[in-house]
Order: sequence, then C-alpha cells, then structure tokens
Amino acid sequence: MKKLLALLLALVMVFALAACGEEPAPSTESGAPESGAPAAGVAKEDLKVGFIFLHDENSTYDLNFINGAKAAIEALGLSEDQYEFRTNIPENEECYNAAADLADDGCNIIFADSFGHEDYIIQAAQEFPDVQFCHSTGTKAHTLNLPNYHNTFASIYEGRYLAGIVAGMKLNEMIENGEITAEQAKMGYVGAFTYAEVISGYTSFYLGAKSVCPSVTMDVTFTGSWLSQDMEAEAANNLINGGCVLISHHADSMGAPTACENAGVPNVSYNGSTIDDCPDTYLVSSRIDWEPYYEYAINCVLNGETIDSDWTGTLATGSVVLTELNDAVVAEGTAEAVEEARAALEAGTLHVFDTSTFTVNGETVDSYLADVDTDENNEKETEAISDGYFHESEYRSAPYFDIQIDGITLLDTNFG
Repeated sequence: MKKLLALLLALVMVFALAACGEEPAPSTESGAPESGAPAAGVAKEDLKVGFIFLHDENSTYDLNFINGAKAAIEALGLSEDQYEFRTNIPENEECYNAAADLADDGCNIIFADSFGHEDYIIQAAQEFPDVQFCHSTGTKAHTLNLPNYHNTFASIYEGRYLAGIVAGMKLNEMIENGEITAEQAKMGYVGAFTYAEVISGYTSFYLGAKSVCPSVTMDVTFTGSWLSQDMEAEAANNLINGGCVLISHHADSMGAPTACENAGVPNVSYNGSTIDDCPDTYLVSSRIDWEPYYEYAINCVLNGETIDSDWTGTLATGSVVLTELNDAVVAEGTAEAVEEARAALEAGTLHVFDTSTFTVNGETVDSYLADVDTDENNEKETEAISDGYFHESEYRSAPYFDIQIDGITLLDTNFG
C-alpha cells in the first residue's frame, strides 16, 4: 500500500506543479527526498525491524547473519512481533519487493545481506525516505548521499590473516613431523567469484600463513557460485589431488570442509565453526560478527541518531572474530602466535598488507590506485598505499584489495 500511495502522490505533485506553470523541485543527487535521518527517536515498543537474507540457515554465510540478527534481537529485548525475517531473497526485483513489503509492514529499519541486493535496496530507500535501509557488503552509500541508505562491512581481512597464521603453524608442524617438505607446503583455496572481497580474503589468509611459514604457496580456484555443495566439494578435491595439503574457502556451503574431512586434509573454514562435522581436520574459522552493527544501527533509530553512511567493524568493535581453535588438530603454540598477532593488529604495529611482505612479478608495490569511488565527482581511483601498506577498508567499508601477488596461483576452473 505504501509503495502505491508514494507513487500516486509523486504523480499528483508533478501534475499539480505543471498545471501551475512551475517546474518540479530539483531532486537530490540520488533522486531521493531530503529526509532520511530520523528527526526524533522511536519508542522501543513501536520499533519494528526487517531482515532480508540471500539464502537461509543452510548457507553458512546467511546463517552467520541470521545468528547475528537473533543475538541483537535478544540483546535489545525485542518481541516476536517486532521483527521479520525474509529468507531466500535473490539478487533481483524480488529484493525490492521484499524491502517494500517490509516497509509496508511498518519496519523502521531494514537490513539486507548480499552484494547483489544493493541496487534494489537503494530503490526501496528512495521510495521510503522515512525508513532506514542498511546493506552489508555494498559500495555506493559513501558517495550516493542518500540519507536513509547505509553500507557496512568489517575488516575481515584481519580475521583471515589470523586464520592464516593457524594454517601456517599447522604446515610447520607437518614439515617438522616429516609429513611434507618445506617445498610441499602448498595450500588450496576455494573461492566463489573473482570479486575484490574474495581476493582480499585469500590474499590476507596467504600472508598470515606466510608470516610463520615462509615457504608456503597457494592455489586458488573459483566455482562461480556462492552456494553450491557439489561444486565446492569438487573444487576442494581437485586442489587436494593437485598437491594441496591444507584447504580454506570463501563459499557458503559445507562442500569444501566435508571434502577435507573425507580426505583427512586440514581445513580452515569461514563464517563459523565446522568442528561438529569435521572434528578430525577442522582448525579454525574467521567470521564477521554482525551483532555489533545491528545493535548500533537499531539503537540509532531508537535514539533519533544518524547512522553512519559507511561503517567498518573491526577487531576492536567485536565485529571480526575467530572461532575457538580445535585443540585436537592445531599445532602447538598456535594460540600464542595468534594472540601476539592480534595484539599487534589492534595496536597498529602490524598491517596485513604490509608491502614489504609481498611482491608482484618479483617487484615491491609502492603505489596502487584502487577503484573505491571516494568522492561525489566520480573520481574512482584513490591511492591506497601509503606508510608502507595497502589501506584496506579505510576509504570505504567494502574490500577493494584486488592485487594478484606472487606465491598465489589462480587455476582455470570449469565446474558443474
């Protein structure tokens, strides 16, 4: 109903202005009304929150968001009639419809969890200026200037780096035990797509491993799908058959971890622990904890405060976490190595993409123009390297590190 009324009202205003011989008032740069930030808070009993998820609990990616949403709901003391979950919402017009329906249902704030949702959430935000829309992994809010549209991500590359240290320590143990030679310390990585988010993730994971196991190399393969149990399992098995002795992944099913458990190959998971299904091979998992952001944004609505247009969660905010180590599988001294690196990351004395730790075609990279859209004039490229490191997730929350570094080999893939 709201979306129909909004459309009718807009048409009436245009025709009325035309009848009076006036031009319609200029729109904002985004085409949205000027409103957006709540002028006053919302009484807690009147609050309603909507959540849009790409898949459901069967996707480790979406389960991580769902668990964060449930934790925030519990922490805020919301009742069952104060929130709605919409699962299995694809990255197409159905996303806009879901967002508009949630707005019609009275939601004051709506969250969406997948990169491809962005344009449809922006469309809904333009139509419902009094509803706050928050989108994870998007890239447009920091230049769009749409007051009720917001992006968020986290410095998960730091979590990946710490998980890489766990992997590197395991490789060292395998070398010391005579299971492999230093030259055989090759990891495999199952990626979904060749997006910067995936590249940033596997590179930080590799650099973490390399920081403790200098001889490590890594093969990367892509499935072309966020969620495909069969393709992810096939990809992991191909990597294992190609000599990879430890596997990690950035895809959303249990395909890769299960393949590792069946093959007896150590694995590092993503978005949550897989220890119950992979007790003999699982090492650790890094993940983004979305609860801190959900609570932050919802409290902004309750208090009548403006939500940051582009918010980056960190180790310090509790947004980047590692699961507990699988003590039965990890190498001795792993916990201490991880904590030392974590402390250095938080203190700013360690940087994941320190340019002294990697090369491209044998050369140190001292300058890189990243495509981050940092201003309203569409100046897309920004110098991302300064002070000796690549500044990931600082010019916008979503990752933009997309450099292919030495030591990592991209494999041709054709699955399915």
